[in-house]
This record gives sequence, C-alpha cells and structure tokens, in this order.
Amino acid sequence: MRLWTFRCLPLLLLGMALHAQAPATARAAPPTQAPAVQIDLDQAMQLALSHSPALAAARTQIPQSQAQEVTAAIRPNPILSWDALFLPVFNPKTITLNYLNNTAEYDASVGYTIERGHKRQARVEAARDATAVVRAQVDDNVRTLRFNVAQQFIGALLDKSSLEFARQDLASWQNTTSISQAQYNAGAMSEGDLDTIKLQTLQFENTVSADQLGLAQALIALRQQVGLSALPDNFDVAGDLAFQPVHGNVDDFKMLALKNRPDLNAARLSVIAAEGQHKLAQANGKRNLTTTIEYSHVGALNDVGTLFSIEIPIFDRNQGEIARTVAATTQARDQVQQANEQVLSDVATAYEAVEQGAKIIRLYTSGYRDQAKQALDIRQYSYSRGASSLLDLLDAERTYRSTEVGYRQALATYMLALEQLKEAVGVRTLP
Repeated sequence: MRLWTFRCLPLLLLGMALHAQAPATARAAPPTQAPAVQIDLDQAMQLALSHSPALAAARTQIPQSQAQEVTAAIRPNPILSWDALFLPVFNPKTITLNYLNNTAEYDASVGYTIERGHKRQARVEAARDATAVVRAQVDDNVRTLRFNVAQQFIGALLDKSSLEFARQDLASWQNTTSISQAQYNAGAMSEGDLDTIKLQTLQFENTVSADQLGLAQALIALRQQVGLSALPDNFDVAGDLAFQPVHGNVDDFKMLALKNRPDLNAARLSVIAAEGQHKLAQANGKRNLTTTIEYSHVGALNDVGTLFSIEIPIFDRNQGEIARTVAATTQARDQVQQANEQVLSDVATAYEAVEQGAKIIRLYTSGYRDQAKQALDIRQYSYSRGASSLLDLLDAERTYRSTEVGYRQALATYMLALEQLKEAVGVRTLP
C-alpha cells in the first residue's frame, strides 16, 4: 500500500495542480472582441440619409411648409353678434314683461366676410409654390451630404491605404536592419552605418504611428458625418483606392447638370413662388365685402335686416407690397441666372480636375511605380551582398516611398474630383 501511494502521489499532485490552474487560466484568457463592422461608400451614404441630424432637421421644413398650405386654405370664420338695449338697470322697478316686450330692443346678427380678388386661391397657390422650393432645397441638402460623406470616406480610404503601405515598408526595412546587424557582427559594416540604419527605422515607426492617428481621426469624422447612432465605435471602411475612367465631354455634363441640379431647380421654383406672391399682393389690394343678416326685436315687432360694408380703397390699395413683390420677382430671375452660371462653372472645374487627375494616374501606372520598386529591389540585393553603399539604399528607399505615397494620394485626389463632378452634375451615375 505504501509503495502504491508513493507511486501515485505525483499523479495526484499533478491533477490537483491542473485543476487549480484551470479557473485561473480561464480567467486570464483575454476576452474576444467582435470584428469591426465594415461599410462601403454606398452603405455610408444610405446610413447618412437615414441618420444625419442635419438632414433630419432640414426635412422638417417640408411638413412646416405643408402646414402653411393648410393655413392658406382656411376660410374666414363667420361672426355672431347680439345685444340687448334700453334696459333700465338703474331703475329695476320698471323692469316688467310689458316693458321688456314693448320698450327694450334685442338684436342678433351673423356676419361673413367675402374675400374678393380670389385671395384664397392666390394664398394656396403661393403656399404650394413655397413648399416646392423647400423640397428642392432639401434635395440640395441631400446632394451636399452625399458629397461630404464621400469626401470623408475617401479620406479614410487614403489613410487606411497609407497605413498598410507604411507597415509593409517598416517590415521590409526591419529585414534590411537584420541584414545590416549580421554584417556588422561579421565586421563588414561600420558602427556608424548601423546606427544610421537604426535611426531610419525610427522614422518608419513614426510614419506608422502618424498614419494610425490619421485613420482614427478620419473614421471619427466619417462617423460624425453619417450619424453617431448609425455606426458602432469599432467600424472600418471597405474598399480600395481605384481608378475609374469617365467617358463623356464637358458639354454633355453641363446639359445634364442644368436638368438635375436641385439648387438650380430651387432657384427656378423661387421665380414661380415670387410671381405667386405678386399675384397674392394684387389680390390683397381688392377690398373684402362683409355681409350681415340681423334679427331685431323692437316695440313688440320682430324684423330681419341685411347689412353690407366694404372698405373704400382711396389711400391703401396695397401698392407698397405690390411694388415689393415686383422687385422680388426680378431678384429671383437674377438669382436663376447666377445659379445657372454657378452650375456651369462647377461642372467645368470638376471636369478639369478629373481630366488632370486621370493624366497623373496614367503617369504613375505607365512605369514609374515599377521602376521605383525595381530600383529598390536591386539596391537591397546589392546592399545585402556588400556591392552597394548605404546612401544608395536610403536614396532608393526614399524614392520608392515617395512614389507609392504620391500614387495613393493621386488616386484619392482623382476619386474626390470624381465625387465633385457627381455633385456638380447632380447625379450619382456618370457615363
């Protein structure tokens, strides 16, 4: 029995130790984080249209304007009047049924104002024109919001691409640092050159840190633009910086913009609204007619009478408001001309930016990127075998890095110019 216990004691101790460590290990296991939610540009825009507080506030102007239509269509209320005259309140002894029937007077009347000059129809038409202008302005807010979201999204894509490239560049340089350390240990490199390489590693790490900060700030700005309630904290953008050529000439885009730009449409509708206000001012210059039907009880007689009253327009003919609406209509027409010229200028500017951006990207893809990468590979291979100097390697590394960063920035600039062209035209789909 002692021999069996002696032999099994280590196994028992091992089992107790594993049992005691199991809960601690389970508690020490780090909690798993949910993967980041990824959204593309179209999803970001849809979320912004549904959750943007600024757009939601702008949309409330539509029901407010529709409520003004209800107010404009309301007819005047009839007026009920009544009176009792010749009541001897200071000599109450004389108040008898005979006195009340033969001496006191009682009147009751119902009056109604008849609006002349089609005022109600003019008010309703003016209110509807104002609602049409508000709808066009809200559509223009949607256009602006789409561009703002696209701008923030492309900025986040650029920061994400720059961060990925910076990490790849750091890993490649760390490999070069390891080779340099081996050469130094073998006596094939001076300590000064090794220190130079290690200091260069610090620059790569600073670049990675700066790109991480830039990406975090870009995601925060995008989340604010879309709406904080629409996206979780740990979300990420999906997509790549890509070149999509645009087919079409600037004249076609200008014609398309003149048909689809909501701000230009709002300016055109403002002319109609101003003309409606002028018609309303002319209608208000017509004086209303007030009609009254009256019942009277006087001297034991019951009578019915009618009364008519109308203001004589000698001095006030609403001439000031009529003159103001004429000037406002002229102003609205001038604003349409201004908006028309602004649309054409926006399209021309955005189209030129797209064309120049496409030329720059074609320069990068025509061979400059491949040449920079090939030059770096040659310098790294030569340096690892002692056939190239450190300065040549650093120069090739800087050239390659500036070329890749410039290419990514050129892609982001082109994509942003493309979004500006879409905003200038007023549609999301281009040829």
